[in-house]
Amino acid sequence: MLRILALLAALGGLAACTNSNDLDKTPAYLGDFSLGHNVVVAPNLTKGPASREASKEEWIAAMTTAIDERFGRYEGERLYHLGVSIEGYVLAITGVPLVASPKSALILKVTVWDDAMQTKLNEEPHQVTVMESVSGSTILGSGLTQTREKQLENLSRNAAKLIQNWLEQQNHEHGWFESGATDATADDTTDDTADGAADRSAAGGDAPAPDDTAAAPPAG
Repeated sequence: MLRILALLAALGGLAACTNSNDLDKTPAYLGDFSLGHNVVVAPNLTKGPASREASKEEWIAAMTTAIDERFGRYEGERLYHLGVSIEGYVLAITGVPLVASPKSALILKVTVWDDAMQTKLNEEPHQVTVMESVSGSTILGSGLTQTREKQLENLSRNAAKLIQNWLEQQNHEHGWFESGATDATADDTTDDTADGAADRSAAGGDAPAPDDTAAAPPAG
């Protein structure tokens, strides 16, 4: 983790710019999404090299606020919970312009829960790598022009925007937040199962219930 953070801080200028200053615009389409629980933790928080200090409590508060600001705007008909684990960060210190100006960076992992289905939408947490936005005031490194608090706020807002981008992609590719289609599929499956059971019953009796014990994977 330290090695990754060091590399990000050194090569931050190569990262794509993230514009999180769009909260006054219409939210990006996320189907029936409505934010349920917003859970942010930092059990394994790692501070990268050449970084200012920030506590777990500060990161959790900033990230929680950024997620609320971005996703609290959605008013869909179905609740989804976001779980975020902050893994590591660099809050750039003052460097030497054009020689050694480290960039701020943040690494976190995200899990999405469907409240109605009581299940995770992504089995493995999705990792998000965040860099500070490049602007006239940060092109030489935010350590020269921004306070620690401002760096932390900006990274958290950029993180929330990147999470939104990822959710948009998942909805477009997999229909995560299109419960109408999901529910219709579930209804069709239920109907097919019922029809199949009726056919089996007419042919000579109901099929036996699945044996959960036999289906369980062997221990070890």
